[in-house]
Amino acid sequence: MNATTTPTSTTPTDGVAGIPTGLFIGGRWRDACGGKFFEVENPATGEVLAAVADAGPTDADEALAAAVAAQAAWARTAPRYRSEILRRAYDLVIARQDWLAEVMTSEMGKPLAEAKGEVAYAAEFLRWFSEEAVRISGDHTTTGDGANRIIVTREPVGPCVLITPWNFPLAMGTRKIAPAVAAGCTMMLKPAPQTPLTSLALAAIFQECGLPDGVLNVVNTTDAATVVERWMSSGDARKISFTGSTAVGKILLRQAADTVMRSSMELGGNAPFIVCADADIDTAVEGAMGAKMRNMGEACTAANRMYVHRDIAAAFSERLARRMAELKVGNGLDDGTQVGPLIDSAGRAKVQRLVDDALTRGATALTGGQLPDGPGYFYPPTVLADVSPESELMTTEVFGPVAPVIPFDDEDEVIARANDTEWGLVGYVFTQDIDRAFDLGERLEVGMVGVNTGVVSNPAAPFGGVKQSGLGREGGKVGIDEFLEYKYLSVPRRQGR
Repeated sequence: MNATTTPTSTTPTDGVAGIPTGLFIGGRWRDACGGKFFEVENPATGEVLAAVADAGPTDADEALAAAVAAQAAWARTAPRYRSEILRRAYDLVIARQDWLAEVMTSEMGKPLAEAKGEVAYAAEFLRWFSEEAVRISGDHTTTGDGANRIIVTREPVGPCVLITPWNFPLAMGTRKIAPAVAAGCTMMLKPAPQTPLTSLALAAIFQECGLPDGVLNVVNTTDAATVVERWMSSGDARKISFTGSTAVGKILLRQAADTVMRSSMELGGNAPFIVCADADIDTAVEGAMGAKMRNMGEACTAANRMYVHRDIAAAFSERLARRMAELKVGNGLDDGTQVGPLIDSAGRAKVQRLVDDALTRGATALTGGQLPDGPGYFYPPTVLADVSPESELMTTEVFGPVAPVIPFDDEDEVIARANDTEWGLVGYVFTQDIDRAFDLGERLEVGMVGVNTGVVSNPAAPFGGVKQSGLGREGGKVGIDEFLEYKYLSVPRRQGR
């Protein structure tokens, strides 16, 4: 298929039933060696959606072999060719937005309207890096003594290991695949076992777009440790890009050290949300809803600690609790649902444990705070007032719809408390004083700051954190750099002229 082919208007309409459920290796869909499979469930109902091939070590080796075999030819393709494949993928994802959103909601629970937003967000990475593919640049200069020309080129790093989480299965896939394709790298993608269907649907789209065999290989597995270790220790995989927990990221970094792999890590967060005394309370509440309730709070960018100046803490807490209590909780596929289920029983149990600990230490639940009856892994939107700094949720990523409000008295105090964490992904500042906004933003030890906004993610911006929130950046002009190496050629100049 030519990469410039106009997208078909045919859109899948049969939900998850239309998605291949095998492994995608070397351009071929196939079963796992030994015929193993695992079931994917809808967290809102417990319904089994599909049985998906469950890869083992042999499958991992074959995926790596396919990527290695395709690397040399793929690296030599024209930038425009790679660009047009990405642009076609963008067009197809947009054309199939409703279907992809339904698949995503079915397997991980987020409301359908929010899932459609993620599809649009995910598609933008395809469009952004389709434009960056033809802008890979180098340099040319002369040595100080004039004896040599310095020619600097940039080349693909080589076969990449891509590991994506369950909370944003489409966007995290395109955020890694798109720059790898643009740079000329082949890939082994391991999606989260909770949400493999979205990744398999994306692989099918890339196959339809004419991506050459072996460039993208998708390996579903419930034995991630074994499968990924095969890639990490091989010496043939030259890059690891991981989004997930800090604990797992540290394991991967140790493994990467053995073969000195290029590493990008987007890890955990513990985002402070600072509301100054002069902030517009309605704007701050609106920002808190975006920063806290995106994806039911299951986001590394979620506001985890809401520090509100004591003068307005009560008013802020009451308005936030009113907004949270009005949200409709239910199956994400149902009309009007605003809050879907959490991903599984373990995730919900963790949220309840953190809430119970805060209540024991003197916090007050202004809304929510108790498990509902019935099936599904639902948890009510919860606002906790007067949360003790000693509460466990102050040092633990909640990953749920819980907003703890902590009063503060002065800026030095709140910055010290905000920075008192090993994480540093994102922070939020609400104030009507631009000087204060810049000052607090600069003092926060994070990689990103939202000023009077609760949403910072954008394909055009570099996404990433500091401290134990990760290494490297995804998106923006620098996103493709993670998949490129510099090469320097020294060429003698003719002398005497």
